[in-house]
Amino acid sequence: MTGHQPAPTVSTVAVTLCSAARLDHLLPQREALARLRPSVPHVVVWLDEAPAPALPELSDAHVLHVPPGADGLRLAAGRNAGAERAIALGASLVVFLDADCVPGPDLVARYEAAASAHPDALLCGPVTYLPEDHVGLDDDSLDAATRPHAARPSPEAGETVVAGHDQYPLFWSLSFALAADTWARTGGFEPGYEGYGGEDTDFAFTARSLGLPLVWVGGAHAYHQWHPTTSPPWQHLDDILRNGRRFAERWGEWPMGGWLEAFREGGAVRVAEDGGWERVTA
Repeated sequence: MTGHQPAPTVSTVAVTLCSAARLDHLLPQREALARLRPSVPHVVVWLDEAPAPALPELSDAHVLHVPPGADGLRLAAGRNAGAERAIALGASLVVFLDADCVPGPDLVARYEAAASAHPDALLCGPVTYLPEDHVGLDDDSLDAATRPHAARPSPEAGETVVAGHDQYPLFWSLSFALAADTWARTGGFEPGYEGYGGEDTDFAFTARSLGLPLVWVGGAHAYHQWHPTTSPPWQHLDDILRNGRRFAERWGEWPMGGWLEAFREGGAVRVAEDGGWERVTA
């Protein structure tokens, strides 16, 4: 008679937030993850009011449902739920990808190597924003299109660079990784943020306050699939004001300054009496 056998432990689990608006982007991401050998388990956190559709393409994913709150999608709470499931699956490393990001063939391997060298760090790989006319999401097509966003450092493949104290606002949650133990030290994302903006910078500031390094990981490429956007994101103006004020209450400064200045130039916001930002009312 054999005793109960423990579930196998996995080293890396990917976590993705998704909604119906990004489902068509999620499927190429899943295909890219499936091409990895060994492939990584995938946790998909569905953010809409209704649960995720029962699609064959999601049959082998671990699908969670985190519905919206009163003020919109709960991105912070969704990432927390996804990380908890990943760690319950046995992950020692959690890789976060937004639904519209396709991982390059070396993304997971580069994050795993960086985690071995920097076990207490937030790990951030380069991101290429694919143009509207880009064709092909296979590994060769992505490699040919690689043009990392110039706003952040992009070390050579296999190299890592520890960020300076002033670079933490450059943390973007669309592609990052960290060890499960380091995740526990951060306490996760502040769940009070709802709707668009602020929660990722808050997470980076939490890491900085704890003395956790931010590390740029060369070769951990992610590719952001094109979709219509506006700059500044006018459709998220109220979210940005609400979440920006929450951030300022926690950290003593406002995030997303470039967008707020653009909103002011457009006549939509102004500096409030307390030094923060508020909507211009008629």
